[in-house]
Amino acid sequence: MKALRFVLGGLAAGLLMSTASAQLLLAPPFTDHAVLQREAAVPVWGWDNRPGYTVTVSYRGQKKEARVNASGLWRADLDAMAASGEGADLKVTGSSAVTLHDIVVGEVWLASGQSNMEFSLNNSRGFAEEKARAANPLIRHLRIEHSPADLPVGRVGTGGWQSASPETIGGFSAVGYFFARYLAEKLQVPVGIIHASWGGTPIESWVPEPVLRTTRGWPAYNAAWQEALKVFPQRYAEQPALEAAWHQAEEDFRAHGKPITMEWPHPPMGPGSAYAPGRLFNGMITPLAPYALRGALWYQGESNVGHHDDYRELLPALIQAWRATWPQGDFPFLVVQLPNFADKNPAGRAWAELREAQASARHLPATAMAVTIDVGDAENIHPTNKQPVGERLALIALHQIHDQLAVEWSGPMVQSVRPEGSGLRVVFTHADGLTAHTTPPAGFELAGADKIFHAATARVEGDSVLVSAAEISVPVAVRYAWTNSPAVSLYNSAGLPAAPFRSDDW
Repeated sequence: MKALRFVLGGLAAGLLMSTASAQLLLAPPFTDHAVLQREAAVPVWGWDNRPGYTVTVSYRGQKKEARVNASGLWRADLDAMAASGEGADLKVTGSSAVTLHDIVVGEVWLASGQSNMEFSLNNSRGFAEEKARAANPLIRHLRIEHSPADLPVGRVGTGGWQSASPETIGGFSAVGYFFARYLAEKLQVPVGIIHASWGGTPIESWVPEPVLRTTRGWPAYNAAWQEALKVFPQRYAEQPALEAAWHQAEEDFRAHGKPITMEWPHPPMGPGSAYAPGRLFNGMITPLAPYALRGALWYQGESNVGHHDDYRELLPALIQAWRATWPQGDFPFLVVQLPNFADKNPAGRAWAELREAQASARHLPATAMAVTIDVGDAENIHPTNKQPVGERLALIALHQIHDQLAVEWSGPMVQSVRPEGSGLRVVFTHADGLTAHTTPPAGFELAGADKIFHAATARVEGDSVLVSAAEISVPVAVRYAWTNSPAVSLYNSAGLPAAPFRSDDW
């Protein structure tokens, strides 16, 4: 992480000039209706154009002072506080004064990724029911504006913290909203979601460039970026016509059922692009640190399908880089595993391989994964059923962070695979009430030494499944749900699905 220190060390430089016309400014996450993290020191920071001046921060009986440094930056840390859903004013006084209203204390989560995290509640299944609910001030949402940056920056635009009401929730991240609603209901404390995501973006955009330079894939990423810069003028000129053709193809599909044969016109990469290495980390993540967090939610990977070997390295690199950015140690990082999606080839393996790469990050401390293989849409890369996604993330948080140990947070996970007769027995953990929702259990494949997989039959027995195939007398490997859009059958008594797996590394 030495490279990361170089990135973060430059954040304060230049801020005094950028705020010279102002007097006192607060960092982007501090607006009316903000949620502060409970049971942790809470950094409050910002800028003042009078170096040496004393800034005072007052909240709920605490008064902390900080000195404005030569770059115009100041920071004061509030002592850890218990949760409180009753709002209070936070007052900051320096060369001028700012008062923020309705500030509460609870759980704060950073939600990030690409389009399925950005997917808004008003486009989601169940929105009408959620809109009909009464306002819930325990749920709050801060949207971070799209803002790529070539270098790390200290400020970014926001929509301001919003409290959940029928008028506001439509624009919330659907996954973030359902996560917060479930968690707030179970814990009875405020839950705030800081939502920083951008549809279509690859993971490389969210990893700091100095960290990317240390990965084995950097030469390829950099070469692709340099090539993109060369062809950008031509691609930029062609883009409007391509987008018009795409919209026409969508209309033809809706009106006449005509299949869409053209590829989605991915926006060209070029100067200021969100798709450039590190640019979204610079512009949308660094301005948020060191705002006190409980943890992070990550729903991304669709744009990296086909590059699973790189993703296996990049996801841990991202997690470690973000943790290094916040001086909180190994804060919880919860990953959404990609759901089923046919991608014009239901039996293909590319999405299964990306899911496996996502799962490999679980070796990091305080890192877990919500399995969603059963709640996607084979024909739509943006499934509308976001409620189970948010709730499965919340189950992980309840069990692993809030010590609600009676809460089952995971579907069945493979513990061991062993030969038995002419089949293979797969033993699972998190298998209380292991059952198949299809008869016979679907989604299993077996292969022998020839590495050719055949559809297999399976029988649930206690916490295990015995898998066999008529074509194979000596099985060597077993797979389950190992395609782009697989058949899914295994669940536990909590209604959580078994994670896709394979016993081979072919």
